[in-house]
Amino acid sequence: MTKKALITGATSGFGEAAARLFVADGWQVIGTGRRQERLDALAGELGAGFRPVRLDMRDLAAVEAFAAEMDAVDLLLNNAGLASPLTPLQEAEWGPLAQVIETNISGLVQLTRLLLPGLIARKGAVINISSVAASYPYRGGAVYGGSKAFVREFSLCLRADLHGTGVRVTSIEPGMAETEFTLVRNGWDQEASDRLYAGVEPMTAEDIARTVHWVATLPPHLNINTLELMPVNQDFGGFAVARPGA
Repeated sequence: MTKKALITGATSGFGEAAARLFVADGWQVIGTGRRQERLDALAGELGAGFRPVRLDMRDLAAVEAFAAEMDAVDLLLNNAGLASPLTPLQEAEWGPLAQVIETNISGLVQLTRLLLPGLIARKGAVINISSVAASYPYRGGAVYGGSKAFVREFSLCLRADLHGTGVRVTSIEPGMAETEFTLVRNGWDQEASDRLYAGVEPMTAEDIARTVHWVATLPPHLNINTLELMPVNQDFGGFAVARPGA
């Protein structure tokens, strides 16, 4: 029986790379995203193994309608997500923050909740893309980091809810990875993205896709609860100490 995967945010980055890898491995992939032209291009590349669906995760009514028409899947990869600009909260505007919360949290919970009956029936898996920002704070990351901390804890609690069903749940938490994500966060400023990765060998979308595929294809009696990844050149930041007047 052909396995089916639903990948949100399949129009770029981790989701696009994962769609390619799973289709190449013989899976039937349903890929969602907001940019129809990107979905159409990917469908043209991947052929019958990929079904494109335009979906904005912020539109909960659209998410509900989509889920109602979905057949059961073996894998739900909750990848769709974004970050607001690196503005301290006291200076931030509400609109970009709301977009992060609605996409990274509300849409993810709604879609997962609605697809769980089918996932339980097929003893499938839920893989949620969180971030090292869930564990390590940084300036300007209050809402994005908070949303990814939610995804991490949601994953752990969801696994508790699903105890005894055979459904596996994993939170994958990448560190520095060079994808379109950074360009979007910086208002499509290529120079800012280049500065961030200068002199570093960051992870790639393909690195994360291979990790997702590995988790998804483990024997069904194994569950990876959380998996944190960083490039070797990235490490944990130290404490910051302000010294007024110094």
